[in-house]
Amino acid sequence: MSWRTPIIPPLAKELAPALQARIDNKTKPPRSLGRLEEIALRLGLMQATVQPKLVAPHVLVFAGDHGLAREGVSPFPPEVTPQMVLNFLAGGAGINVLARLSDLPIKVIDAGVAAELPDHPDLIKRKVRLGTRNALHEPALTPAEVEQCLEAGAAVVRELAEKHGTNAILPGELGIGNSAAAALLYSAFTGRPIAECTGRGAGHDDAGLARKIAILQRVQAKHGDIREPLAALAAFGGCEIAMMTGAMLEAASRRMLVMVDGFISTSAALAAARLAPAASDYFIFAHASGDGPHRVAVQALGGKPLIDLGMKLGEGTGAAMAWPIVRAAVAFLDEMATFESAGVSERAKESAK
Repeated sequence: MSWRTPIIPPLAKELAPALQARIDNKTKPPRSLGRLEEIALRLGLMQATVQPKLVAPHVLVFAGDHGLAREGVSPFPPEVTPQMVLNFLAGGAGINVLARLSDLPIKVIDAGVAAELPDHPDLIKRKVRLGTRNALHEPALTPAEVEQCLEAGAAVVRELAEKHGTNAILPGELGIGNSAAAALLYSAFTGRPIAECTGRGAGHDDAGLARKIAILQRVQAKHGDIREPLAALAAFGGCEIAMMTGAMLEAASRRMLVMVDGFISTSAALAAARLAPAASDYFIFAHASGDGPHRVAVQALGGKPLIDLGMKLGEGTGAAMAWPIVRAAVAFLDEMATFESAGVSERAKESAK
């Protein structure tokens, strides 16, 4: 396999004046809907239309295990990953609850869970391997496996677009040890010390966090200074992170909105943006994670989160919580009366200057 980075179309900036005119002609003072107006404009430029729509959005939860988890980088054992996948499929996880509020369908993608999973209509089986290798001793993935992950993620998005016309995805993730892999990717892509890129993950106390940082410093020493995105994905791994990266790139190549979730999802966004900088034009950052280093990565991508509730569950929960804001941006542009249609007088042009 020889995977190629997809071509990302530029935003349709030539439509900005017409879009802004539509926004400004609604029955409201200019800029009175704040960031809703900004989102409406962004969506129109993404979709290359003055009438943006949200079609068949999907939450995509990418799941995978990490060999590095055997070193104690998470307070939870690796067995939790397949157990939680079953919880997702049964509808009992946090993302299920929050997605139901907005009628968002969920697909769980087995990218590299270290167990065989039963068939289920909401489970997409794309397993590359039964968990990654232990990055403390060897690269977590081979270059060929990284390419396989990227292509599998792209294929999931292609299938949604072709079957449902999907034009928005909300990627989430699951995998014991994946906040450690994400921290290593943060450090590789931002150049910041690993201590500044490492969060508490699934709930480390101070001693656990110190141990996690020490292990990740050893991992970095093993692999050396890595900055190139495909090499970083191979060294530090995460089948689910690499697969999510491929999904984000494919979505951007199709002018889809990508709602970026939290700590781990943003590591995939960083990888995607390093592979194709224009991909970040299609990202909206859902929230500021309660895991501190996340804000550093969002800033590195020039993002501005929509909400800040201190959430750090992952799974796509932050994206699901922020989704109604995006829906509202489209709704006001589509449904709100104009000054002319409502028979409302506009304010004098001189005072608007």
